[in-house]
Amino acid sequence: MKEKKSLSERDICTKYITPAIKEAGWDIHSQIREEVSFTDGRIFVKGNKTKRNKGKRADYILYYKPNIPIAIIEAKKNTFPITEGIQQGIEYSEILDIPFVYSSNGDGFYEHDKTLSNGTIEQELTLEEFPTPQELWNRYKKYKNIEDDIQDKIISQDYYIDGTSRSPRYYQQIAINRTIEAIAKEQKRILLVMATGTGKTYTAFQIIHRLWKSGAKKRILFLADRNALIDQTKRGDFRHFKDKMTVIRKKQIDKSYEIYLALYQGLTNYDEDKDAYREFSPDFFDLIVIDESHRGSASEDSAWREILDYFSNATHIGLTATPKETKEVSNIEYFGEPVYTYSLKQGIEDGFLAPYKVLKVGLDIDLEGWRPEKDKKDIKGHSIEDRNYNRKDYDKNLVIYERSEIVAKKVTEYLKKHNRFDKTIVFCIDIEHAQRMRSALAKENSDLMAENPKYVMQITGDNDEGKRELDNFINPEEKYPVIATTSKLMTTGVDAQTCKLIVLDSNIASMTEFKQIIGRGTRINEEYGKTYFTIMDFRNVTDLFADPDFDGEAVKVKEVGEDDEFESPEEEEQSEENPIDEEGNEVEFEPEPPIITDPEPPREPREKIFVNNVNVSILNVRIQYLDANGKLITGSLKDYTKQQVSKEFSSIDEFLNKWHSADKKQVLIEELEEKGIIFDNFKEEVGKDMDLFDMICHCAFDMPPLTRSERANNVKKKNYFTKYGDKAVEIINTLLDKYADEGIENIETIQVLQLPDFKQFGSPVEIIKEFGGKSNYLHVITEIEQQIYSNVA
Repeated sequence: MKEKKSLSERDICTKYITPAIKEAGWDIHSQIREEVSFTDGRIFVKGNKTKRNKGKRADYILYYKPNIPIAIIEAKKNTFPITEGIQQGIEYSEILDIPFVYSSNGDGFYEHDKTLSNGTIEQELTLEEFPTPQELWNRYKKYKNIEDDIQDKIISQDYYIDGTSRSPRYYQQIAINRTIEAIAKEQKRILLVMATGTGKTYTAFQIIHRLWKSGAKKRILFLADRNALIDQTKRGDFRHFKDKMTVIRKKQIDKSYEIYLALYQGLTNYDEDKDAYREFSPDFFDLIVIDESHRGSASEDSAWREILDYFSNATHIGLTATPKETKEVSNIEYFGEPVYTYSLKQGIEDGFLAPYKVLKVGLDIDLEGWRPEKDKKDIKGHSIEDRNYNRKDYDKNLVIYERSEIVAKKVTEYLKKHNRFDKTIVFCIDIEHAQRMRSALAKENSDLMAENPKYVMQITGDNDEGKRELDNFINPEEKYPVIATTSKLMTTGVDAQTCKLIVLDSNIASMTEFKQIIGRGTRINEEYGKTYFTIMDFRNVTDLFADPDFDGEAVKVKEVGEDDEFESPEEEEQSEENPIDEEGNEVEFEPEPPIITDPEPPREPREKIFVNNVNVSILNVRIQYLDANGKLITGSLKDYTKQQVSKEFSSIDEFLNKWHSADKKQVLIEELEEKGIIFDNFKEEVGKDMDLFDMICHCAFDMPPLTRSERANNVKKKNYFTKYGDKAVEIINTLLDKYADEGIENIETIQVLQLPDFKQFGSPVEIIKEFGGKSNYLHVITEIEQQIYSNVA
C-alpha cells in the first residue's frame, strides 16, 4: 500500500485505471483515448507578440464509437481520495456534453451519472465494477430517449474518416451528434449556431455524410446564397461525395444525383411558372441544409422561404453564425431554439479563434458634422444644400474627397508601422465608394503599386477583375492582392485565413452584418503568423461591441487623435498587458435593416454630391478600456483600479505581504489580471515611469509614489551589493538600469542577459558563472527585488 501511494498519477493510470477499463471490455485502440487536449488554449496578445495559454486536457475520454464520447475519467495520485477529480471531471463533461464522469486514484472509481439511470447521481465502484461499453451506451440511449434499433443505427453511424489526422473538434462533435440525435427522433426543423471560422461546412458535411450512409436521408440539397460559398464547399469538405454530388447551375436540373449544391437564386426566378426548383417533386429531397441561414431563410417573404415551403416535408437544418431575431425576421420562430450554440467568445477562449484589437479613428467632420460655407459648390459647379451633414451622409449621398484621402492615409500609416503585406479588407458604403477607396489607397501606396498593380484591388460584385482575384486574396500562399476594398461581397462566406486588418468605413447598423464582417478576421493560421487581428473603425461601428448579442470582446480599444501616430508593435508591447475574459454589456439598438445579398445592390438612385477643398482632420480623443466584464470604462481608470484592488486586498499591509512573498512579480501581476484588475494602458494614465508596485500603492492606498529610476538609484546608493565584487556590481547595476527603463518583469528571466547591454560582460553562461551558478544568480535577483521594494515610498 505504501508503494502505491508513492506512484505518480501516470503510473496509477498505467498500473490500475487502464487495465480496469480494458477488463470491462473497452477497446484500447478505438474506444479509449488518454490525455486528450480538447482546447488549444486562448491566445494572449502583447504588442505584435502572442502567447497561448494552456489548453484543457482530460485524462481519459471513452467513446462508444470514434467521435461519439460517452464517459470521462479524471485520474489522481493515490495520496488523494477517490473523489478528488470528480469536480474537474464534471466541469469538463459540461463543456464536452458527456453524461458519465469518473474519478479514480487507483483504488476504484467514483461515478457521477447525470442520467440518474441507476437511481442515484453518484456512487463508488470497485475497479472490477467499471461499466462495459454496452452498459453505458444503453444508459446513454435511455437518457437521450433513443427507443428503437432504427434510431440506434442512425446515431451510431460512423463518421467519415479521410485517412488524415483530421478529426472534429469537441464542439463540432457536439453539434454533429446532437443534430443526428434530433433527426433520429424525427425533429424536422433544426438550427445550429456556430461562430464564423469554427468549421460550419465541415460540420454540415459530417452530418450529411452520416445521415446519407445510414440511409436516413437519401437525397440532400445544400443551399447557399453566394457562388463563393458553393465553390468553396464543393472544392473543400464536400469533395468526398465525388460523383454522387452536383452543383445546379443556370437552372439546369439533373435528377440522377444524390447530393445537390445550389444558390437559392439559381432555383428561383420569382415566377411560379419558371422556378427551377419546381422541376423537382415536393418530396424529392428529404434533407435541406441552409448555409448562412440568417440571410433570409427565416423571412416568410424571402425566396429561401418559397423553396423551403415547397420542400416542406424534408428535414431543414439552418446553419448560421448570427441567428437573426428582429420584429420582422426570426430564425428561432422557424427552426426552433438552437440544438447547439458555439459563440465567438467561446471560440476565442478555447483558442480556436483569433482575438482582436480595436483602433477607433475619429474624424472632425464625423464627430462634429460638416456644414458647407455660403455659396459652396460641388465639383460640377452646383450649389450644395445648406444643412449639417454627418456620418450617415458621407459616401452615401455626399462625397468629400479629402475624407477618403485621410482614411487611406491612416490605413497606410498603420500598415507601414506593422507589415505592409498584411492582408487587409476595407468595407465601404457601396461600389462607388469601394472604387474611390481603391484609388486613394493606390496613391498612398504608389511604390508598391508600381511593383505589382494588384497590391490594392476592388473586389465587388460588379467587378469581374476583382472577383477573379478573390481566391488569390484568401489563399495564404498568394502574396497579392494585399488590400481589398469591398462593400457587401466579402461580408460572408469568405475564408480569409490570413486577414490581419479589417477597416470599417461603412455605416453598419445591423448586428448580424457586423458579426459577419468581424468574422472575416477570426480565423487563425499560425503557419503564416496569423494569431490575432485588428479592427480600424472610422464610423464608430464598434459601439456594437457593448451589445450583449455580440459574444466576444476586444483585447484593446484605443481611439486615435490627430497628432497621434499608430504605435509600432514594439511600442504596443511596452504599453499592453495580457487580456482578460470578458462579457458584453446591454445596449439598445434600432431594428436591423434587411441584409442585401449577392449580386450587390444597384448604385443609389439618388445622385451623390461630390465636393473637394474641405479641411478634414482627426480629433484628439481619449483611449477607452474594457473592464473584466467587457463593459466600457468611461470614468477614471485610476478609480476603477482602486476599486478592483480594494476587493482583493483589504489593506496596504496585505498587499505588501503578497507582493514581497511572490517569487516572481510577473506571476502576481498575471494573477491580478485574471481576477479583473487590468493594467492595459494603465501606465499611460498614471505615469509611464512608475513601477506597477507604486501604481497600485498610489492609486489604491494613496501612498506617495516613486519612479522606477528613483527606486533603482536608491538601491545603488546603499552599496548593498559590493560584497559580490566589482564586475558583479556592474552587472547588477545594469540590471537595475533595465528595471528603471522597462519594469520588474523584464529582469526576472535569464533571457535578459541576452540583450546587447550585457554583451560587455560575456555570454549569459559566463555572467551566471560570475555569481557561482544559476541558483546563486537567481538568489541575487531576489535580493535586487527585496532592495528595490524595501520601502513603500
